[in-house]
Amino acid sequence: MLPILQQISVTCFTASYLVVLAIELLRLIGRPLPGRGLAGLVMMLVGIFTHFVYLSLRATMVDSGAATSEIGRLATWTDWSLMVALGLAIAYFILYLRRPDTVIGFFFLPAILAMIALAMSVRHLPAFDRTEATEFWRSVHGISMMVGSAAVLFGFLAGAMYMVQSWRLKQKRAGSALRLPTLETLQNLNRRCLVVSTVAVGIGLVSGVVMNLNKLGEIPWTNRGIMLSALLFVWLASATAVEFLYAPASRGRKVAYLTLASFGFLVLAMSGLLTTSHGGGTKVENAIDASDTVRMQWIRDNRFAETVPPCQRLLSSSTSNISNPTTSRGIA
Repeated sequence: MLPILQQISVTCFTASYLVVLAIELLRLIGRPLPGRGLAGLVMMLVGIFTHFVYLSLRATMVDSGAATSEIGRLATWTDWSLMVALGLAIAYFILYLRRPDTVIGFFFLPAILAMIALAMSVRHLPAFDRTEATEFWRSVHGISMMVGSAAVLFGFLAGAMYMVQSWRLKQKRAGSALRLPTLETLQNLNRRCLVVSTVAVGIGLVSGVVMNLNKLGEIPWTNRGIMLSALLFVWLASATAVEFLYAPASRGRKVAYLTLASFGFLVLAMSGLLTTSHGGGTKVENAIDASDTVRMQWIRDNRFAETVPPCQRLLSSSTSNISNPTTSRGIA
């Protein structure tokens, strides 16, 4: 990474967010100022960029000393608070692009700055070790990918219903006994599924990267499961962006097509995940199989002991002691 980027600190993006808040407060003057919106967007981009670089440096640049070698990557309350602040900043930037005439900055920017202040106030708390960090990020990764996959599947069903309902309306069969939700309802559902799946898969991808950094110390980008998961996220992000660019009049059918295609990308990603070691649990499965074998052997031995008469069990025990004199001497 460039040496100049390594000089980025919390002060850089905090100052950027403060400048954006000051620019937003200029709305209270009551008259439009030329260049105010563009200046706010530029400073917000600077803040998000420096914020992301700072977290990336914290995730990749770990001291090699013995005392710090077991410290987890992005495994402190400070890191998590800064990540929440970054998520809020990205959400605000997207919403501002959608509706630049609103004053949502009065609400988002104080919350972003409050999360940064919280991150600074908990710096004294100890960091989690790599094992704990790996387990935490594995849980976040699994839950996020599950939510994202469910949203893609839900969007696929809503898109299929939209296409069927649209065809029925053209054929004037929508008033039959077999009713479906209205096109407007299905269109809104498609949009929400796209947004939820994009956010969830994005969180799942980032948490998977951090999990691998904690577990392996590197990111196996050549793994087929990781590559296909990244491809799924890129498609969902592109589909969401395209959906926002369409005019409302022509949005419904296009969004339905996008959600149908997203399901194809999900199937591709899942096939790559399940056919590689990325989604494996071999050690756990082997341990379960071994414990099941021991338990079944114990049950069989007990059942055999119950069915053998007491005199025969005593004779068998005496015979084994005679055949093994070492054990007999040990007992004596």
